Amino acid sequence: MMRNEGYLRVKDAAELLGVCPNTLRTWGSKGKIPEYRHPVNKYRLYKMGELKRVMSQLERSVQESK
Repeated sequence: MMRNEGYLRVKDAAELLGVCPNTLRTWGSKGKIPEYRHPVNKYRLYKMGELKRVMSQLERSVQESK
C-alpha cells in the first residue's frame, strides 16, 4: 500500500542505500534521515525522495575521500 505512495520499508530502503537495516534504524533514531510510521502497523517507512538525497550525500562523501 505505502510503497505505491513513494514510501519504502526498512529492508527495502536499506538495500537501496547499501547499508544494514539496523544502520538505517540508527540513522532514523538520531535524526539523520526522517522516519515515518505506517498508520496501521506502525512499521518504519522512508520516503523515496529523502533516500535519494541520502544516496547523493553518501556518493559525494565517497568521492571526496578518494
